[in-house]
Amino acid sequence: MRFETSTIKDIAKALGLSTSTVSRALRDRYEISEETKKIVLAYAEKVNYRANPIARSLKERRSYSIGIIVSEIANNFFSQVINGIESIAYAKDYHVIISQSHESYKQEKLNVEHLASRSIDGLLIALSSETQDIDYLRDLYSKGLPIVFFDRVPDDFETHKVIANNFKGSFDATEHLILSGKRVIAHLTNSETLSNTKERLEGYKAALAKYHIEFKPELVKYCQHGGMHSVELEQAVKELLPLQPDGIFISSDRLTTGCIMALRKTNPEVAHKIAIAGFTNSNLVELFSPSLTSVKQPAFEIGQVATELLISMIEAKRPVTEFETKVLDTELIRMQKQFGNRFL
Repeated sequence: MRFETSTIKDIAKALGLSTSTVSRALRDRYEISEETKKIVLAYAEKVNYRANPIARSLKERRSYSIGIIVSEIANNFFSQVINGIESIAYAKDYHVIISQSHESYKQEKLNVEHLASRSIDGLLIALSSETQDIDYLRDLYSKGLPIVFFDRVPDDFETHKVIANNFKGSFDATEHLILSGKRVIAHLTNSETLSNTKERLEGYKAALAKYHIEFKPELVKYCQHGGMHSVELEQAVKELLPLQPDGIFISSDRLTTGCIMALRKTNPEVAHKIAIAGFTNSNLVELFSPSLTSVKQPAFEIGQVATELLISMIEAKRPVTEFETKVLDTELIRMQKQFGNRFL
C-alpha cells in the first residue's frame, strides 16, 4: 500500500482557492491576507501537509541538503561536530546526510561521489587518515560543488576551513605533564599525513624545547588508522613501554581512550604510574582509569562555524573568491587527584 500525502492541489480544492494562493500562503508571502494565511495553515496542519522536497528541488535547482563526511560517527569529537552542524542546518531549512569513511580513502571517495550524484548543495568533510590524493574533490569543486573542510584539512585547497588550535592544545597538554614532573614524555598520534597530526606534533616539540627536554623520535608512535584497529594501538603501546615513559601525550579522541585500555591490558601495574594527557571530548573523563588531563576541542562550535561558512557559499549570488581558516581555541581540563586533604 503506497503512502499518500496531501498536496497543495488537495488543499486548494478543499478550501476553494487557487493553487497559487495556497502556495503563497504557505510561504507567508506578503500579497496574501493574514486571514487567508490562517485558514490555509490551519487546514494544512489538519491534513498533516508537508512540502514536497523533490518538487521544490526541481523548481529551484537545489536539494536543500548538505553532505557530511567523518571518519566515525561514534567518535565523541565527530558526534559533537555533527550536532553543531545540524543546529545550524536545520534552522536554515537544510537537511544533512552523514557518511563515514572509517579512515579509508576508497570509502571516503565512494561516499563523496555518491552524495554528489544525489545533488547535495554542499559538502562538509574531515579527510580520512588514508587520504593523500584529493584530486577528486578538486574536480567536484571546480564543477561548482561548495566544499568546506574541518578538523583535518588540506594545505593547498582554496576554500573555507575550520580547525581547533592544535598547536596550543598540544603545547598546553605537554607542558602540563612537564610541570607535573614528567621528563620522558611519549607521543601517541594519528597518521603522519594528517594536518592536525603535524600541528599537534609541533606543539609537543615546542613544549619540550621550552623546558630543555630533548626530542626523541623513538618516543613518537603513529597509528595510521587512528586507533580504529586495536591491534595497531596495542602494538604502539608495547613499543613504548620498554622506553619507560613517565608521561604520554595523545593526539586524538579514539587514541586517548584506546590507549588507556591498551595500557591496562598490556601492563596494568605500569599503567597507573604513567601520567596521560590527551585530546578527548568524552563526557566521562572523570571515570577513566588511569585518569587523564584532557584537551577539549570546541567540537559543537566547529560544526556550527563550518556550516555557516558552507551555507554562505551555497547561497552566494556571485562566486566566492575570499576564504578564511577559522581557528578555535581548545580547553585544557586538568584532572585532580586527591592525596589526603591535598589535591595535586
